[in-house]
Amino acid sequence: MTEESPALYVVPTPLGHLGDMTPRAIEVLRQVPWIAAEDTRHSAPLLRHFGCQARLLAAHQHNEESAAQQVIARLAAGESVALIVDAGTPAVSDPGARLVARVRAAAYRIVPLPGPCAAIVALSAAGLSEAHFLFYGFLPSKAGQRAEALRELVHLPYALVFYEAPHRILETVAALAEVFGLERTLVLARELTKLFESIHACALGEAQDWLLADSNRQRGEFVLLVSGAPRVEEAAEGERVLKLLLDDGLSVSQATRLAHAISGVGKKALYQRALLLRG
Repeated sequence: MTEESPALYVVPTPLGHLGDMTPRAIEVLRQVPWIAAEDTRHSAPLLRHFGCQARLLAAHQHNEESAAQQVIARLAAGESVALIVDAGTPAVSDPGARLVARVRAAAYRIVPLPGPCAAIVALSAAGLSEAHFLFYGFLPSKAGQRAEALRELVHLPYALVFYEAPHRILETVAALAEVFGLERTLVLARELTKLFESIHACALGEAQDWLLADSNRQRGEFVLLVSGAPRVEEAAEGERVLKLLLDDGLSVSQATRLAHAISGVGKKALYQRALLLRG
């Protein structure tokens, strides 16, 4: 770390495994005189573990504006500050974005460090084939608002990435199945990098039963990844195959099953289309 001028260092911290802390992140946290932490009590053991002696100031979602002013005051005094959250990368579904914006507006340097991010860790192990993904973060906690948010995403052909807390996991998975249908792939990544890490992939229609089969599967912080909607050309190919099969005299259920196997388009959508084509 070089001190050309005072700077705000945005420093990711481990999701769970302390071995994921990068040497550069450790160096920064050891050298800065101040660390702005989401929860100072939570971060204190981590900082002690790595021999960091900086003074702490709280920077969480309820005081981010006032914390930004404290950080700017330290920078104005010529002192660098590191920004950390409880786990992962600041400002990614965690506090930090407003503080960073205020520091940038005050014309001070901002130095981001690469490091742990639950969404990226989960994506790397999900095995979803989409070339693009959309990171949404936490869905609204109220059922109506959550359903409305999901309906806006239902036709996107991208892998969708959500965060969810354990006390809402069942209702969120139920909402995903209701809006997206039962056949899209859902990957449930839980307790990433920790002792009880698990990554499970299944059809959305099977996820609720899987969670209910063992209460331990409902514990911990979740990343949920949903496969994207079929692209227009895929849907068109599915309908073309479906029509050919129906014209050959196959029943609606037989044509649907084969068209799904050939095109990969969801059975529910194909079945509904087959009913319309049969009139």
